[in-house]
Amino acid sequence: MLKFDDEFIFGTATSSFQIEGATYRDGRTPSIWDEFCKKPGKVRNGDTGDVACEHYIRYEEDIELIKELGVNSYRFSIAWPRIFPEQGVFNEAGMAFYRNLVIGLVDAGIKPVATLYHWDLPMWAYEKGGWLNRESVVWFLEYAQKCFEELDSYVDSWITHNEPWCASFLSYHLGVHAPGHRNIEEGLKAAHYILLSHGKVVEYYKNQFHGQKPIGITLNLAPVYSASESFEDQLAANNKDGYTNRWFLDAIFKGTYPADMVNLFSKQVHSFSFIEKDDLEVISIPCDFFGINYYARELVEFDSLSPTLSTEAYSNYPKTGMGWDVSPKEFKELIYRLRKEYTELPIYITENGAAYDDVLLDDGRVHDAERTKYLEEHLQAIHELNEDGQRVAGYYLWSLFDNFEWAFGYEKRFGIMYVDFNTQKRYWKDSARRYQEIVSKRELSMQISVK
Repeated sequence: MLKFDDEFIFGTATSSFQIEGATYRDGRTPSIWDEFCKKPGKVRNGDTGDVACEHYIRYEEDIELIKELGVNSYRFSIAWPRIFPEQGVFNEAGMAFYRNLVIGLVDAGIKPVATLYHWDLPMWAYEKGGWLNRESVVWFLEYAQKCFEELDSYVDSWITHNEPWCASFLSYHLGVHAPGHRNIEEGLKAAHYILLSHGKVVEYYKNQFHGQKPIGITLNLAPVYSASESFEDQLAANNKDGYTNRWFLDAIFKGTYPADMVNLFSKQVHSFSFIEKDDLEVISIPCDFFGINYYARELVEFDSLSPTLSTEAYSNYPKTGMGWDVSPKEFKELIYRLRKEYTELPIYITENGAAYDDVLLDDGRVHDAERTKYLEEHLQAIHELNEDGQRVAGYYLWSLFDNFEWAFGYEKRFGIMYVDFNTQKRYWKDSARRYQEIVSKRELSMQISVK
């Protein structure tokens, strides 16, 4: 029997665009994702976030579900276009929704963790250059300041950005996410300004606002392994690690960008002049905790045509519905590496979960044994890490609901609550009941080793 101590935080997580719907209600203006959804072929089945899970109008009943689940904390994100539908124009109606949400959570005994940016950049900001315009740092700071003023007394902790890699490289270089650009120089510039805006917000919160709540950032990290011991495959793994992990880790914790990656990118980047004096000093301002979103490892092999000289390699690991490796052992190796090379800050797993092809039965049950096993294996890994002194302070299961899964639309279901998108009724999956049991007892019985 594996016991979790009383200080360990059990939580669950969502994001604004994926669950709220009500995209034109109470003064909200479009985000880059609203526009991206309209482009043919960008989102599976032409799905949009217009309705999603209707959380905007169902938040009170959703709070009751979170309370019944029994978790200590709920991580959500704030939609920037609800707060500033135009540049410099504050929208009280949009803020009122989040104020009501956090008050409701606090009243229910649930600690609210607010993420300021989970990818829904206002279209007005994008039309002025978006994350390619250095002024975006100023716009983001203005938005963050208002959120602090209105919500800080209720929010338990703050996260500046969710997964800067996705908001920059996946969105501006690979073109998979909004706004769908395909330019490595734009990806690097967006990444830099997103990280700079993070540092500016942390600096403001601590030194000007004098906030007392913990504040940090969340990175999506994937430990990278080479498909073979060949020189080429190991080079591929090094470069993929630099692209996915070190570009962000080094900036935040070491105040520098990795030189090997700068050299690699230099073949395709005309100028690094967007990195100005003291920028990296601001980016690396100390946080209070470090958030990690972990889903799977990456296995790669050499590819001379790739910008990083790497491509995905065949893996015989069990797969989730996304085709991702189920890899709790590599998750442990990631945490050990972070402790050795980067930080002693408290670590929170701010997202971890799996999509599978769930079936809602006539009796309202969803038997998702694979997701339940995935959950148990990763919680066991966390317990083993903590037994070894690695200080993983909390775990947020992704996701509370089946929701809008970005470019996959509503096809991929990550939720522990099944959502019938025709009726908006929520159904408890077996994984939700299992998580409820683990949280209630603060213990886990496991037979499977992840060592």
